[in-house]
Order: sequence, then structure tokens, then C-alpha cells
Amino acid sequence: MPSSGTTPPAGWPIATLAVVAAGIAAALHLGKLSPALPALQASLGIGLVEAGFLLSLVQMAGMTLGLAAGLAADTLGLRRSMLIGLLILTIASLLGGAIGTIDASAPMAMHAVRGLLILRALEGVGFLLVVMPAPALIRATVAAGSEKSALGLWGAYMPFGVALALLIGPALIAAWGWAAWWGALAAVSAAAAVGVLASVPPDSSRRMAAGAGPVERWPVRLRTTLSAGGPWRLAAVFAMYSAQWMAVIGFLPAIYAEAGVPAGWSAVLTAVAAATNIGGNLLGGRLLQRGMAPGRLLGWGFAAMAVGGFAAFAQLGDGVFATGLPPVLRYVAVCVFSFGGGVVPATLFVLAVRVAPGPSTVATTVGLMQQASALGQFVAPPVVAWLAHRAGGWQWTWVVTLACALVGGWFARRLVPGRTASGAHA
Repeated sequence: MPSSGTTPPAGWPIATLAVVAAGIAAALHLGKLSPALPALQASLGIGLVEAGFLLSLVQMAGMTLGLAAGLAADTLGLRRSMLIGLLILTIASLLGGAIGTIDASAPMAMHAVRGLLILRALEGVGFLLVVMPAPALIRATVAAGSEKSALGLWGAYMPFGVALALLIGPALIAAWGWAAWWGALAAVSAAAAVGVLASVPPDSSRRMAAGAGPVERWPVRLRTTLSAGGPWRLAAVFAMYSAQWMAVIGFLPAIYAEAGVPAGWSAVLTAVAAATNIGGNLLGGRLLQRGMAPGRLLGWGFAAMAVGGFAAFAQLGDGVFATGLPPVLRYVAVCVFSFGGGVVPATLFVLAVRVAPGPSTVATTVGLMQQASALGQFVAPPVVAWLAHRAGGWQWTWVVTLACALVGGWFARRLVPGRTASGAHA
């Protein structure tokens, strides 16, 4: 039976899958450091301060360069920006792996640590150049009628890459060392670059096919994006989502370590909790494809995070009489928190191409979102850690997640799409 014009195709084009694969490759670089920290400390003598900087440098890059990277992506061209970002990730990871051959007692060890910090900052830039143009590229390459589910798939790139790094990294590092882990991920990003190069149409031909005119100069695009209310509200919602998700998932290993959970199980439990976010992204894309209102979906997502965060951490009573849910149910609540929250980025990436002021500002809008997301991820974990330190435990973490959910839901209710980036009504 012939399909109707509104029926989405059974799958996505190779070009769309190549873009998603590039995002996953970039997210692997983002998540590769956590499982490698013990090995880095042992081989290079890295202290806690340097380890903290290594963990936060990528977020610092996002906080300071997100909007600039979005402008650069719109200026360079979407495909070209992604290829440059993958190249930066590949080279930086290769050079970082070479540092792994330096002995901690050698005179060059201190310079090696500095070099690793510089390379980590470069990886942050490469990551931004990969992910900024992705929503616009997906929208341009996917078949008409299936862009919502495809953008839902894109929303899963971060949890998928981070979970994969948490699962594969420890075993590979234990077998061959952290330098081999860096080298393996350099090969992954190089392969992703080949996939984009081979399958995604060049920027010039894609723009000609779309009938687009010349790209506006970056000051015009910057002014147009910052003067519109939609991108700012998108950024605020994304910040409230990513802040609480990173705070909870990022501290799970520490929480389980304090509870006496073996390190191997802790890694698996954390990876599974992060991976459930993928299902939420895919579900969000599917529900949007079927016509669910974005505002309602965002509301359900933040509600799930609020309830899941409360159930996972809240305790009744004080001191030895404090009680909460059994450990198994607490873990289920964490998974509900992560899964339910997954519909939020899926919805926001769909909305990004709608509320962008024009076709040449989609990557700039995503850049503003990424900058706000990085700010949230940078601020929330220290706040949660401070609260846990003051309370003597993690039982008040739900206060932070609830506050983020309420603020995110408030902005989401005011996120009313106008025209799409192509000029049609949203």
C-alpha cells in the first residue's frame, strides 16, 4: 500500500546517521576522562586540583565559547564546522595519548600535565564545533516529516556517548592503559569524520538545493539571535535540565562508593542510569512526531525529574532514625529521573530549529543553548556537593533538582514557538 505524504519513512538517511554518530564520537571524548582519572593520577602524579580542572575544562569551553562556536559554525558552514571539530578531537586525543608515554618521575612530567590541560581545552572547542551544527544538518538531511523523531535521536548523543565511555573505558584502560584509551577514541572521531565527509552533502550544494541565499555576516546573526526571546528561553530550559542531570549522574559513583558498592558495580549502575536517558530522548522524538505539544512534553519531563529526584534522595526523620526508600527503589527512581528527563533535550532540539530567528541562525541558537547548558553543569555539581557537605549526606539533593525542575518548567511554559527557521509557522 503506498504511503501517505505525512507518513515518516522507516529509517533515516545515511547522512543523518553520520551526523548522530559524529555527536556520539564527540560525547565519548567528553566522557572519557572520568574512568581514566585513577590511571592519570598514578602515571602522571596528577593531584585532585589538576583532576578537577581536567573535568571542568570542557564545561569552561562551553560556558565561554558556546555562542562563538555557534556563530563560527554558521559562518564556516555546517558540514565544514563538524569536520573541523572532529579533526581537532582526533589530533588532541592523539597528542594526549602520546603524553601517556612520559614517566611521572621524569623532568617533563609537569609540562606533560600542562599539555594535557591545554589539549583538554582544545577538545572542548572541538566538541562544540561538532555539536553546534548538528540539529540544522539533521533537519537538512532527513526526509520531510521525520525530522522530529530524528532530532529526538540526536538528543540521545550525549547520554549514549557518556554511558559508552563509562562502560568501555575501565576495561580498556585496565588492559592497555589510558594512553591506548585516548588513541582508540582518536580513531573513533577520525572514523566519524570520514563518515560525515562521505555521506553529508557539501555546504554549498546543500544551500543551493534549499534555495538559500548568502549567509548574513556574523554581527547581524548575533544581534538577531540575542534580540529574540525564544533562544533565551530555550537556553534557560536547557540549563535547568542539564544542571540537575549532571549533578545527579555525575555524583552517583561517589554516592555508591560511600554506600560501600564495589567500584565495578558502581560503574555499571551509573552507566545504566545515564543510558536510560537515551530511551527518554527516543520517546520524546516519537511523541513529537505523533503530534504531542512540545510544552506538554517538557512539563512531563520536568515533572518526572522532580518526582524521581525526590524519591531517590529524600529521607524522613533525622540522624539514626532517618529513613528513605530501599536502595533498589532509590536506584529505580534515579532511572526514572534520567529517563523522564530525556524527553527535554529531544524537545528542545526540535524547538531550536523552530524558534531560531532565521535559517542562518540555527547553529547560533544551539550555541546559546549549549553555553547555558555548560553553565548549569558547571554550577550545579558544586552546589549539590556543598549541600551534601553541610548536611552530612546526600538527602537534600532533591531540593536542588526540584528547584531546577520548577524553574525549567516555568520557562518552558513561556516557550511559545513562532515561525520556523524556514519561515513557516511552527
